[in-house]
Amino acid sequence: MNYNGIIDKYRDYLPVTKKTPIVTLLEGNTPLIPSQNLSSMLGKGFEVFLKYEGLNPTGSFKDRGMTMAVSKAIEEGTEAVMCASTGNTSASAAAFAARSGIRCIVLIPKGAIALGKLAQALIHGAQVIAIDGNFDDALDLVKQITDQHPITLVNSLNPFRIEGQKTASFEICDMLDDAPDFQCMPVGNAGNITAYWKGYKEYKQKGRSTRLPMMCGFQAAGSAPIVHGRPIKNPETIATAIRIGNPASWQQAVAARDESGGLIDMVTDEEILKAYQILAAKEGVFVEPASAASVAGLIKLHEQGYFTENRKLNTANRNIQIVCILTGHGLKDPDRAIRCVREPITVEAKLETVMEAIGL
Repeated sequence: MNYNGIIDKYRDYLPVTKKTPIVTLLEGNTPLIPSQNLSSMLGKGFEVFLKYEGLNPTGSFKDRGMTMAVSKAIEEGTEAVMCASTGNTSASAAAFAARSGIRCIVLIPKGAIALGKLAQALIHGAQVIAIDGNFDDALDLVKQITDQHPITLVNSLNPFRIEGQKTASFEICDMLDDAPDFQCMPVGNAGNITAYWKGYKEYKQKGRSTRLPMMCGFQAAGSAPIVHGRPIKNPETIATAIRIGNPASWQQAVAARDESGGLIDMVTDEEILKAYQILAAKEGVFVEPASAASVAGLIKLHEQGYFTENRKLNTANRNIQIVCILTGHGLKDPDRAIRCVREPITVEAKLETVMEAIGL
């Protein structure tokens, strides 16, 4: 059967009609990769899976929400979309706007966006404006402009973004034949944890799954407003995608945490980079730094004994399943990868020289 994108596959769970013009790049349908190394780390009785959202068309999970947001914007007759972005949203918005033939305007924090993401927005034809301020300042400006002009906001404040992003939880349930026991994921603007929780609840309500996961979200230590319980004026982290000091979906993320019996914690940049390198070197999965926050969080909770302490009563005869969400591809931030590895050595183009260099 042909795959035609998330709206076509999960139409019955989405607010679309036959009149909705579907703008799709065949997003979704991303792999759920078993992680032998992380499963072994946790020990017998645990299975860890990696939901690799970096294989969406523009390289991040944002495409799931953007297909919905842009499709509905076209249905409503808009001629332009606008967003504030630390990178991934701008890339996705620009691509889907290009696909549909409408204008895309992006506000970014000056000097705080990874080059791979900025290049995407520009090549897709978006009008990109850098401001002297952070993401939260950019989002405030976008909200003011879209409130006063016939331009559609496509940040996660747009409810159709959340509707599209919830389809990732449907895919996980379809692949595992039920919901996992735990889900670990990065938290930045907090729309994604909101979306996943919404999706899990809907699937269970429809009888497509029998349980709900405990939602474990992780902010970067220098950008952890939910953990600290207050906005962070100048958030700092190498994980640019979650460098957000006042999340738009703050209350919804807290609700997901509390309703699921999970947590929202923080991980340091050092822990993120360690997980980033583990994923690349041990799993063959290249992610952007923010994605690695989910695995950094997994490792931190394991060391604290969290998963063992929270074994559920109904897991006596099966393995405990944990899904880590990897939100974006590593090529989004190539500069970070280059800084983490040694440059190749240069030798003469002679067999004996090459053999000596590789230790043979």
